Amino acid sequence: MSAEGGRLGRREDAAPDAGQAGAQPDPEAGPGLEALQRRTQRVLVASQILGGLGTATGIALAAVLAKKVSGDEALSGLASTASVAGTAVLSVPLAALMNARGRRAGLVLAYLIGTAGAVVTVVGAVVGSFALLLVGLAGFGAASSANLQARYAAADLAEPDRRARAISTVVWATTIGAVLGPNIAAPAGRSVTGFGIPKEAGPFVWAAGVFLVAAVLVHITLRPDPLLTARAMAPAEEQRPEARSIRAGFAAVSASPRARLALVTVAVSHTAMVSVMSMTPVDLEHHGAGIQLIGLVISGHITGMYAFSPVMGRLADRFGRLTVIGLAVGLLACAALLAGTSDGSRAQSAAGLFLLGLGWSAGLVSGSALLTDSVPQAARAAAQGLSDLTTSLAAGVGGATAGLVVATASYAWLNLAAACLLVPLGALALFTRRIPQQP
Repeated sequence: MSAEGGRLGRREDAAPDAGQAGAQPDPEAGPGLEALQRRTQRVLVASQILGGLGTATGIALAAVLAKKVSGDEALSGLASTASVAGTAVLSVPLAALMNARGRRAGLVLAYLIGTAGAVVTVVGAVVGSFALLLVGLAGFGAASSANLQARYAAADLAEPDRRARAISTVVWATTIGAVLGPNIAAPAGRSVTGFGIPKEAGPFVWAAGVFLVAAVLVHITLRPDPLLTARAMAPAEEQRPEARSIRAGFAAVSASPRARLALVTVAVSHTAMVSVMSMTPVDLEHHGAGIQLIGLVISGHITGMYAFSPVMGRLADRFGRLTVIGLAVGLLACAALLAGTSDGSRAQSAAGLFLLGLGWSAGLVSGSALLTDSVPQAARAAAQGLSDLTTSLAAGVGGATAGLVVATASYAWLNLAAACLLVPLGALALFTRRIPQQP
């Protein structure tokens, strides 16, 4: 039975644990798929809270830590670059692992690598090695990969007309941890000063423990695996190994204009967000802001990213993915205008960062749903891995360039550059809207 057209969601039976590679779930056993979808979402929500807490706690001071260890402001942007590079490097291997073993195996491995990366980051800070710090931050980025992939796991068993809401619910769950994270950066820093660890590295100590808990939670409770369950109920021709290969995923995206738009939407939204957000703490520090105020501004930004994602999901399901992509372009443009002209105004900077997060949310939810809609079920995991790879590579370049732009020009010029990225995205969305949608 196909997972498309809502037919999967109307089945009253589901598969038992399909965690082992090649396992064939029994369609007559287990809870109904609707109940299974609810259970899957609860598990993913819990893991997202933990993952968001760990990621946001560390990322709040990543640029400041990089500046402290390197002694060069121009290199501070490499903190986010290293993190997103780690996400990029792992995207395709994680997609391949999920293809073979399901979502659970990929998410657990990503959180474990994130744990190890946080530990290496702390060691790099203690010994004063900028190279080791970047290696640790690259591993730390694996946890972001887990957070990104979790949204797709939420869509595996969702009805097509509720897919964006399923994605947005999991994205929303990150709000709790992500908003709390920057605000506990200061106490996390104070908690390690007696151990010879720089206070800027304290958040990474806490993040390591949080990621480890998230890995254990997913390993124990994400059963049955949503991807393998959905795949086992797909038509026989979609269960062939070649139909779900990485190459098949690339081909599916290349063949679909809407899938290509989805990929570009997520990549551009994330790149604009990472570039501006990563250098905002440095700009605020230039204007005399302390760690506490920086944490509050980043918390407002993260609130925009995650807290309103259910709204974006409902809008995308109700009015269409392309409409919400247009909304994302508008919000990100307004954010760049406000942040770029703030000139030390903390209130205006905070408002710009909030809108930056809101635009990112609109782009991520609508783009992720559109990508899932636009490729066959068998090729989705591979296509989603390609999307995360493209997104991380683009954001890595943006993060690296951000530090150089601020050091050689200004924070205002950085925001202008981010706004320029939105022009081709808007044009592509208008062009794609004119192409008839394939049945």
